[in-house]
Amino acid sequence: MTRSRCLSALIALLTLAVAFLVAPPTAAAAVSFTSTGVNQNGGNCVDLPGSSTAAGAQLRAFACSSGANQSLGFTPVSGTTDVYTITTQSGQCVDVYGASTADNAAIIQWPCHGGTNQQWRLVPVSVSGTDKTLNLVAVSSGKCVTPSGGSSASDTNLVQLPCSSANGRVWRLPAFTEGAAKTYTNPLSQHGPDPWLTYYDGFYYLATTTWNATITMRRSSTLAGLATATDQVIFNLTRPNGAGTMWAPEFHLLDGPNGKHWYFYYTAGREPYDLGTQRIHVLESAGLDPMGPYTFKADLLDPAQDNTWELDPSILQLNGQLYLLGTFYNGSQPMFIRPLSNPWTASGTRRVLSTPTYSWETVGGAVNEGAEVLQRNGKTFIVYSASHCSTPDYKLGMLTYNGGDPLNSASWVKSPNPVFQRSNAAGVYGPGHNGFFKSPDGTEDWIVYHANNSTSGGCDMNRTTRAQKFTWNADGTPNFGTPVALGVALPAPSGE
Repeated sequence: MTRSRCLSALIALLTLAVAFLVAPPTAAAAVSFTSTGVNQNGGNCVDLPGSSTAAGAQLRAFACSSGANQSLGFTPVSGTTDVYTITTQSGQCVDVYGASTADNAAIIQWPCHGGTNQQWRLVPVSVSGTDKTLNLVAVSSGKCVTPSGGSSASDTNLVQLPCSSANGRVWRLPAFTEGAAKTYTNPLSQHGPDPWLTYYDGFYYLATTTWNATITMRRSSTLAGLATATDQVIFNLTRPNGAGTMWAPEFHLLDGPNGKHWYFYYTAGREPYDLGTQRIHVLESAGLDPMGPYTFKADLLDPAQDNTWELDPSILQLNGQLYLLGTFYNGSQPMFIRPLSNPWTASGTRRVLSTPTYSWETVGGAVNEGAEVLQRNGKTFIVYSASHCSTPDYKLGMLTYNGGDPLNSASWVKSPNPVFQRSNAAGVYGPGHNGFFKSPDGTEDWIVYHANNSTSGGCDMNRTTRAQKFTWNADGTPNFGTPVALGVALPAPSGE
């Protein structure tokens, strides 16, 4: 991206407001129960037509009665807090036909087999004037049970469609028992670009771009609580080591010469709003509290090529070595990797790691930035942001390490397609600049990222912080799925 483009995009960050969200209600404990399911758009009940015993019979929304064909059995799936199998009068399981992930796939009964297309997450949705209202979310697809087209008419077949809090997606289960499982809704911060989120010692910690001379962090014992937590100033920048425009923060617990400390990496100009002097800097904590106190440690300058701005610091630990990742300007915006001798000292000059070459990496500007490390089962991935942040097509790409010298770009294979991108159906645009964190019990992997609410959103402070769980493919690569719409209640990380 050109400096003039960068300037116009970044000056827009100067507008800042403060807003808070209310934490969502608690969800269900995993206990068995029997209930009808009453649709909140028309008042019709989940119904097994004619008390059918046929495998494959499609369920419908039908005028409520006291018939056994409208009675559903909910049984918790072992090891979960909010996932159930649902059985009909015939003893068969409620099923997404063919394990389809497509919109409008039929909701049927089928002999129970334990597959994820017969597992249903009960996600509470607040409805004024009533209680026990939920989305019935298919674990296999992430989509919700609804009358076809969201119809309120009786005798309407049930299908799956993207979840929401309206359009027939909400059901009341009168016998549902609320309990201890928790939910959260996005966003976690209304003004939270470039988020970095870590769970440590009982708390979630979140830092985002401030675009001023302060570094702030918020913390909460629950993910939902981050939405109303206070941003606390943990460091004030002073000349010449980052006088203003603080952005792209990250903090890592690393071994240094004097033991473990938190190292807080950030980008800032040596003068306020001077884009030509944007460089990477690092703070060091006094102890093991992610919120500090911190002292300034170093400017993380390139020893031989400190002639352009560098942005978006992150840390790679691989094969017993420490590396700094970032991006710089050379006509386009490639990613770089630089070896470190300790968390604040370069031991060599930068090497180009990835250059934007695919068409999806060059929308609005040729950009590879925001490199983030993801490691699992001996595999190392770098997930990065591509295209210009001023477009709704800002998205995530991925490199996979295939052995050899990490400083050599040939040691990394770039995926030919994006791994996470906009969802028009969910109203999520420009998802990018992500990070990763674990659930409190260490069993789940989560992604945090920022995104805009409309196609007109840009590189400003109105980008919101969002988080969601992701899974893994059979070949060991991450499956980030699709961005979830704002306001949808999602199960909280396991172990809260």
